[in-house]
Amino acid sequence: MEYNSQRNQIVIPEYGRIIQKMIEYACTIEDREERNRAARSIIQTMGSMQTHLRDVEDFKHILWDHLFLISDFKLDVDSPYPMPSNETLTKKPKFLSYPVNKMRFRHYGRTLQMMVEKVVEMKDGAEKKFLTEVLANFMKTSYIHWNRDSVEDDVIVDHLDILSKGKLKLDPAFRFKSNESILAKLDLPKNRDNKQKGGQKFPQKSNNYKKKRR
Repeated sequence: MEYNSQRNQIVIPEYGRIIQKMIEYACTIEDREERNRAARSIIQTMGSMQTHLRDVEDFKHILWDHLFLISDFKLDVDSPYPMPSNETLTKKPKFLSYPVNKMRFRHYGRTLQMMVEKVVEMKDGAEKKFLTEVLANFMKTSYIHWNRDSVEDDVIVDHLDILSKGKLKLDPAFRFKSNESILAKLDLPKNRDNKQKGGQKFPQKSNNYKKKRR
């Protein structure tokens, strides 16, 4: 009996040990024409096992690369594509630098912080005033969604002042959206519980229903 611990390690587990054994056998075939036929048959079998890759560009090219990789680049056949080198297929990709952006208030998110920076760069005028008010209401909505509770308008004003470094000011006549209207639109679980506690009644079963049950 042959145990897995005594077998060679599977190079690409997606193809299984059967494909790997077929490729190992193809490497032992001395006649080149017969070896080429065996390689093409193996490619067809590999393609039927990777149906999710059929729409990928250069699907056949990928299969031939896998064939050579599993054979440890020892299979000498006439491939429609050049044989890749071991360094090309086993080369590890470069590490991507992860963007590190410091956020003063994480519950507002990086997008809002960038929006504030863009509005700061605008020239003073009606459009800048309008966008500042939109940002203020959006910040209040985000705060309530994160905190699941009401918030004082002065808190949002202070946060806007910090994010804009004192460059965005709200008009004294500006009025924020009410906490109730924001909570109603968000329909948070806490708000739903309050509605049910406020006297919402469920329909009761009629006497006709009780008679039918009897």
